[in-house]
Amino acid sequence: MLTIEDKVHMKTKRAAIEKFFSAKAFAAIGASDNRKKFGNMAFRAMMDHGMAVYPVNPRRVTVEGVKCYPSLLELPDTVTSAVTMIHPSATEQVIFDCIQKKIDVVWMQPGSESRNAIDEAMANGITVISGQCIMMFIEPVVSAHAVHRWFSKLIGVYPR
Repeated sequence: MLTIEDKVHMKTKRAAIEKFFSAKAFAAIGASDNRKKFGNMAFRAMMDHGMAVYPVNPRRVTVEGVKCYPSLLELPDTVTSAVTMIHPSATEQVIFDCIQKKIDVVWMQPGSESRNAIDEAMANGITVISGQCIMMFIEPVVSAHAVHRWFSKLIGVYPR
């Protein structure tokens, strides 16, 4: 996990978020069929937004009726952005697949990031987004995520 000090020094820039969303296709690592889990909510939001998103989870065959892939390495080459919604130690392993697959932007959902994963990704030219919830950026922003975004703007931590 990242310390507060790490998060202060790694302020995500709006340009990184725009780069993430400019991809033709996305990987949702940790997508789940459990509608109470964040991996399902984020995956559905991305699909509902019209994004070409591929669920990645070695324990699932499908997610929300969509074919699920056991690893990033099996995804089409059009996937250039990925969001991690997994344990930090698993994110560290996924970064090596991102490097091999030439995924150039990784959004590490809060709780999935680690200092090692961030360092390895950045050392290999991968743009990293951390400390921000992806649900604050998928329009329309709804429910608690809208409040979270409003509060982030109010206190000046929303990316510019």
